This record gives sequence, C-alpha cells and structure tokens, in this order.
Amino acid sequence: MGEAIDALGINLPALIAQIVNFTLLLVLLRFTLYKPILKMLDERKRKIAEGLNAADTARAEAAQAQANIEATLQVARRDGQEIVAGAQQIAARIQVEAREAAARDRESATERARQEIQQERDRAISDLRSEFAGIAVSAAEKVINQSLDRQAHQRIIDEALAESRFSGN
Repeated sequence: MGEAIDALGINLPALIAQIVNFTLLLVLLRFTLYKPILKMLDERKRKIAEGLNAADTARAEAAQAQANIEATLQVARRDGQEIVAGAQQIAARIQVEAREAAARDRESATERARQEIQQERDRAISDLRSEFAGIAVSAAEKVINQSLDRQAHQRIIDEALAESRFSGN
C-alpha cells in the first residue's frame, strides 16, 4: 500500500499532520466560534419568533379594535336613525297640532264674526225701530198738529213693532 500511496503522491506523515491539524482546528473553532455563533443564531431566532408573536398579537388586537369600531358605528347609525325618526314623528305631531290649532282659531274667528254680525244686525234693527218710532211720532204730531205724550206713544209703537215683521222673527 505504501507503493500505491507513493504512486498517488501522498505523503503519509504530512497527511496525518494535516488531519491532526484539521481536527485540532475543528475542535478549537467549535469551542471558540461555533458555540457563540449558534448562541447568537438562537438568540436571533428567539427575537424573530417574539417579533412574529408580537405582530400576530398586534394584528389580532387591530382586528378586535376594527370589530369594536364597526359595532360602535352600527350603534351610532341606529341611534342616529332613531333620533331622525323621533324628530320626524315630533315634526308630524307639531304639524297636526298646528293644523288643529289653526282650525280651532278659524272656527273661533268665524263664530266671533257671526256673533258680531248678529249683534250689528240686532243693533241696526233696534236703531231702525227707534228711528221709525221717532218718525212715526213726528208724523203723528204733524198730522194732528199737536203734541202727544211721547212716552205713551213710544210704548204703543214698540208693542206694534214687536208684533210686526220688524221684530226680528
């Protein structure tokens, strides 16, 4: 085998020295660099996992906050619609009440006008009677050319008018 190794150009003592050197370098690197690098990589892996967990938690909290906002908006919309509906009902009731009040006022004004017309009519008839009685007494005085008892004649004329068509019946 020595000839085969020599034919290949391998120097056995140099190969063994290189294997020992490589093994020593490997052991030395394992204790000096490999463990700290693995520790650093594990720490980085842990930080990345924590960041991902924090991101998941933040995403879940954001989704919950969004759901809360939507629920609050729905409640606010419903409350707004209820307020608008209530205001519309109040406006409709106010309109109905205003119409009713206007109708009552109109009826009241119409009734007052009727009463005033009736009073004016009665006053006009009374004035007409007084004037007619005065004219009748004056005419009778002129006819008989003498002064009559005005009070007695006024009473007779009033009785006659009450029985006539000027009595307002």
